[in-house]
Amino acid sequence: MRCSELILSVKDGKYDKRLAELYGEESLSKEKERISKAAAGFMENYGDGEVRLFSTSGRSEISGNHTDHNRGCVLAASVDLDIIAVVMKTGDGVIRIKSEGFDEDVCPLECREYKKYSSAAIIYGVCGGFEKVGGNIGGFCAYTTSSVLKGSGLSSSAAFEDMVGFILSELYNNGEVDNVTIAKISQCAENEYFGKPCGLMDQVACAVGGFVFIDFENDEPKITPIKFDLAGAGYDLCIVNTGGSHADLNEDYASVPFEMKAVAACFGRSVLRGITKEELLAKAPILREKLGDRPILRALHFINENERVIKQRDALMNGDFETFLKLVKESGDSSFRFLQNVYTNKDPNEQGVSLAICASENILGDNGVCRVHGGGFAGTVQAFVKRGFTKEYKEKIEKVFGKGSCSVLSVRAEGTAVIV
Repeated sequence: MRCSELILSVKDGKYDKRLAELYGEESLSKEKERISKAAAGFMENYGDGEVRLFSTSGRSEISGNHTDHNRGCVLAASVDLDIIAVVMKTGDGVIRIKSEGFDEDVCPLECREYKKYSSAAIIYGVCGGFEKVGGNIGGFCAYTTSSVLKGSGLSSSAAFEDMVGFILSELYNNGEVDNVTIAKISQCAENEYFGKPCGLMDQVACAVGGFVFIDFENDEPKITPIKFDLAGAGYDLCIVNTGGSHADLNEDYASVPFEMKAVAACFGRSVLRGITKEELLAKAPILREKLGDRPILRALHFINENERVIKQRDALMNGDFETFLKLVKESGDSSFRFLQNVYTNKDPNEQGVSLAICASENILGDNGVCRVHGGGFAGTVQAFVKRGFTKEYKEKIEKVFGKGSCSVLSVRAEGTAVIV
């Protein structure tokens, strides 16, 4: 379908049913306008070619703060904020991606020169990952727009990585590269090419969809979908964007897995999974002398958090939402006190997340719980709010962080998705 035809078809309602599956009936008008605008952006940059339309969701980490990179367990969910991409296959061996609000990336596949911490590094990393697993790659032009704001804690980078992989799967591999493989390729791209030592949780949650429990103990992660209706339990999921950016925090993020694995190395292990609290505390004097105190605190957080995730999974599967909420609060407290990822020590005056947690607790009272969201250090806070109180919470927290800073999200069943 030509791009101009896509615009007319979307406006005429040809894809309303498909869009409602992804975004809900109440968001149809907004998403149709967004897609039409993206298609117009494509035409402005690449002309009126034959195109397809793809979507990759953002994610919310439900539980398991900084556990995945040490083979821990996590709970996560795909949300209805996403990247959409209008895409045209080309035969020139060049990948061109123009993301709304950013400069175009032009990546010739024959000459792979890139800088670390760049989107070009991610693009080349995903291509390299496809080649490693025997997949095909090739050129394309894409115009993307994202409601997964950069630095929001909803994994804009993982969604972008998964999107590049999904495009290559659909255009050059008949859609046969499964979502878990795409997620692994994306993680490798971020670790080895981009230069950020992340775990696999973000990429899996963005690609797979719905609520998922993920156990990373083995090389092949065990993924368990969980049927859970948050609205049916009487709660909304709110994400508060404090305005802080993740852009300059790579060293802070890298320090978490580095310190945890340094502790593991003292036990002759590569990761913390399998080390008990008793073993850790027994060796604490030696660890303190060799590594200092913070790595021990972070290791204790990992062990306790990993146990907590399993309890939260069981609580959701058993419909025990009160226990789940109690454990959410415990997880947030542990992240603040022991993991210490709520603000960066490089700029202690910048504590938007700390303020959002404090303000939320004062506003919510018995109407919900909150915690740091995602990787932390800046960005967002997650709150589970009783549905009858959501409007009041949103109004009051936005008086602190500005209009539009609080998003009320839905969980969507598909992570990566073909729209057209």
